[in-house]
Amino acid sequence: MSASEARQDALLVLADGTTFEGESFGAVPDNGVTTGEAVFNTVMSGYQEVITDPSYAGQVIAFTYPHIGNYGVTADDDESARPFCRGVVVRDLARRPSNWRSTESLDDFLVRTGVAGITRVDTRRLTRHLREAGSMACAFGTADETTLKQAAADEPGTDGIDLVAGVSTVEPYRVGTGRLNVVAYDFGIKRTMLRHLGDIATVDVVPAATPAADVLARNPDGVFLSNGPGDPGAVDYAIRAIADLLGNVPVFGICLGHQLLGAALGGETYKLKFGHHGGNHPVRRLATGAVEITSQNHNYAVREGSLETADVTHVNLNDGVVEGLRCRDAAAFSVQYHPEAAPGPHDARYLFTQFEELMHRGS
Repeated sequence: MSASEARQDALLVLADGTTFEGESFGAVPDNGVTTGEAVFNTVMSGYQEVITDPSYAGQVIAFTYPHIGNYGVTADDDESARPFCRGVVVRDLARRPSNWRSTESLDDFLVRTGVAGITRVDTRRLTRHLREAGSMACAFGTADETTLKQAAADEPGTDGIDLVAGVSTVEPYRVGTGRLNVVAYDFGIKRTMLRHLGDIATVDVVPAATPAADVLARNPDGVFLSNGPGDPGAVDYAIRAIADLLGNVPVFGICLGHQLLGAALGGETYKLKFGHHGGNHPVRRLATGAVEITSQNHNYAVREGSLETADVTHVNLNDGVVEGLRCRDAAAFSVQYHPEAAPGPHDARYLFTQFEELMHRGS
């Protein structure tokens, strides 16, 4: 179905039976059903970067900002080769995007990449419901309500599932021209992260299941642990590899990489009620007391007090979630949020400089 065809009536049904009316847009599956874990994102711009972030694998993204698609889409803003999210939910979809950089509409982009969407949804009601009940499985599309309710009930969600294996690169590749040498684990890495790393290092991006011995054989000055989707407990092979790297090479982790580092240090991870998804989360940097406004996208976190060999460096001011760690007996640190932004503020980009300094000290 092309974006030019008339939109059909559609429904969004949550696993608890709550139903929302809307209209389909984007790609429409043959059976009229799309399923996934429903989460909401509070960004006011940057919808393309959000949709193409591999960390959303297995999830249906509901945007709280009411007008989405107004500046279209350009390939320059893609964070991965294609979207890995299951679907997109919006209140009002712009029919006529206006931006000199735009090459196609969001509707056409989703059709081309095979991602389903539903518009005209009361996203304020949806967001309030998810805040109270928590993220949950959902189904949406043009199928009848009974079919959608059953599909939502059958959707397994993201708990205990290795979603990283479906988004990681199959073969290693190299980017960047910096003087240092970094090996970056691709757990669902964003292109903006690679651009920042490429300014300071030549970066070898390796598959998520690469053993520590293979990484160390590349003689890196540092190892980067990327963002990625889903439950860190399901990526046990990565936790083992990180544990073997600690003490042998400087390590910097972001988002899922932060959770995996925490687990490798013996910490406990857990699932948040509705996660952090947006570009406006306040985080306090404990060393200085400064407050950073940060970009975030995660459903899991490291439990406070579960680590004996690392110090907490950053804390979320909304709910107290651990946002940063520094290992006491190894050159390793991490943050839960996204210092590269894309989209979001640039308050925390100094962390890439800290990684560069750590590698220089270790060389």
